[in-house]
Amino acid sequence: MSVTSEILEKIKKQDPHEFEFHQAAEEVLESLEPTAKKHPEFVKAKIYERIIEPDRVVMFRVPWLDDKGELQVNRGYRIQYNNAIGPYKGGTRFHPSVNLGILKFLGFEQIFKNSLTTLAMGGAKGGSDFDPKGKSDAEVMRFCHAYMLELFRHIGPDIDVPAGDIGVGGREIGYMYGMYKKIRNDHTGVLTGKGLSFGGSLVRPEATGYGCVYFAAEMLATKGLDFKGKTVAISGSGNVAQFAVEKVNQLGGKVITLCDSSSTIVDDEGISGDKCGYVMDLKNVQRGRISEYADKFGCAVCYIGESVWDVIKNQGLKIDIALPCATQNEIDGSHAEALVKNGCICVAEGSNMPSTPEAVRVFKDNGLLFGPGKAANAGGVATSGLEMSQNSMRLSWTREEVDARLLGIMKNIHKSCLDAAEVYGRKGDYVFGANVAGFLKVANAMLAYGYV
Repeated sequence: MSVTSEILEKIKKQDPHEFEFHQAAEEVLESLEPTAKKHPEFVKAKIYERIIEPDRVVMFRVPWLDDKGELQVNRGYRIQYNNAIGPYKGGTRFHPSVNLGILKFLGFEQIFKNSLTTLAMGGAKGGSDFDPKGKSDAEVMRFCHAYMLELFRHIGPDIDVPAGDIGVGGREIGYMYGMYKKIRNDHTGVLTGKGLSFGGSLVRPEATGYGCVYFAAEMLATKGLDFKGKTVAISGSGNVAQFAVEKVNQLGGKVITLCDSSSTIVDDEGISGDKCGYVMDLKNVQRGRISEYADKFGCAVCYIGESVWDVIKNQGLKIDIALPCATQNEIDGSHAEALVKNGCICVAEGSNMPSTPEAVRVFKDNGLLFGPGKAANAGGVATSGLEMSQNSMRLSWTREEVDARLLGIMKNIHKSCLDAAEVYGRKGDYVFGANVAGFLKVANAMLAYGYV
């Protein structure tokens, strides 16, 4: 049995219920088997065994008062996975589905994603099973303050720098940062995704969506193609999806789908101009449902209870490019087969691990350009790293400067993936290349530190 297979078997026995973590670990470890053969020093130093285990897992209760004055209790987490190349860095997710297995998968992926950016950031993730949907601003504020009352002791600008994720946007970051600043009497870059008035960076809200489209554009360019005239399917309707729509429109493509947890809308005319602005207002200000888009614009069809990928499979929608930007495992094998059948040539993951292993196999077997999340959606954490740099220097870069840096980082990530894949005889395999390129930098740093 190979080194990586033994490790995978061990973690499945240790934590049999952490299915998302097993999935992420298996995908990475399978890619890393050739590195074990080429680098016996990694095997001797047990780098593979050490990188699969988080440095620490912090779990805590979060008591808070709702608007009725009743005490509610949620569970909070912070998983500090690996800080070999920089302070721990990773998002904070507030969603009822949050559990240890999901956060371990996200934190593990974050190690390699952060490494690919070439910025000095380690991997981490955190969050709570708290659901901000349906809560008042006052309830969200009280929860965020209570969450930070425990988290503050575990983070810092040179220790661990959390950011947002599903359920955690500018509002939540503001509340958490306010409490952190109050407790520590310290104004530092300890959270990213902050408002512009208190240390945030231009282009940070746009970064994950923009970066995903930039990465897809780089993949298309290897085939002499671009977004002009292409029909694009995007899932989700949150921050990542919104700005992916915006950037696709700027590059000449036409986005025809968006969704949320309750329904999918299809607009054959394209979600552009005022329609794109309406989605941003609907989701960010009104906090409404995507089905309201169909009520607003008669040209759209709403499919209740179906995901974007269900609709593509069931309705036979023809699309050229798919950008999954909702959540993990949203595209299964049957969805992937439908995408291939309906003409898709490129898939770039805007969310974390949205494609199941079966779906990834279908994409690769059929020769689609496939950008895995740790590479394609690294723009968000890359710009968080740029926010950290600006905070450290006490200055702000222009929108043009940040966007240019983001584009440069995504181009470099794309090149790193291709280069690593070619060196190991897997030319054009972005999944393999992303895993290996991200791993080698971290592994060499761990090796240099000795057995710590």
